[in-house]
Amino acid sequence: MSDPAAHDGEERETMHALTTTEFVLRLAVGTGCGALIGLERQWRARMAGLRTNALVATGATLFVLYSTAVGDLAGPTRVASYVVSGIGFLGAGVILRDGFNIRGLNTAATLWCSAAVGVLAASGYFAFTAIATVAVVAVHLLGRPLGRLIDHETPGTDEDLHPYLLRLICRSRDEQHVRALLVQYTSGGEVILCGINTTRADPGGDTRLTAHLLLDGNAATHLEHLIARLSLEPGIHAVDWYTADDQAANAPGPVATTS
Repeated sequence: MSDPAAHDGEERETMHALTTTEFVLRLAVGTGCGALIGLERQWRARMAGLRTNALVATGATLFVLYSTAVGDLAGPTRVASYVVSGIGFLGAGVILRDGFNIRGLNTAATLWCSAAVGVLAASGYFAFTAIATVAVVAVHLLGRPLGRLIDHETPGTDEDLHPYLLRLICRSRDEQHVRALLVQYTSGGEVILCGINTTRADPGGDTRLTAHLLLDGNAATHLEHLIARLSLEPGIHAVDWYTADDQAANAPGPVATTS
């Protein structure tokens, strides 16, 4: 029968045999996979983007690599559990309460997943690390439109969307045409139209329309494109946008006027 003490000694010696090349390789895989996850978040203009997710994955990888390098047999598992607890505190810092809505849950969950990817990379399971990375990115890319499809009746439940107001002034006789344009230009899915308020002036004068919109982190780009298209219409005199949180009429966003 084999001696358990000798077997433990062999395992400890194997764990001490972590070479510099293996250390760099595991660290690079952990950091790279965390950066891939953060790349999608950066593109969506989220609070925790490329650098944050890459650093979280790097930190988790380094903690597990340390326990492996010093030869602590139970270290990697114990450190991994500590990483899970520590990421919980970090995730709590990105969760915000906005009235009755809670924002940042997706970001916190993504940081948690980035840490898990780092732990896998540090353990040397590169195939599992790649699969986990693809799974996290796929959830963000595919889960978002699927969630919108399911919640198409209540789009405001998507925490990635933020409310904006688009205000324009047009000739009263062109109101119906402008309404049709707003519906047409917001039917692509990137901009969600929730409603339009109308303030009419004297008969034959101008009409003010306020469109209530929901957009994601690239709101400014989408709104500027929308304003550029609306400004080409001869019946529209002025267009501007601002966030729904800023209700002051004297603090609008960029303004486009037409002659």
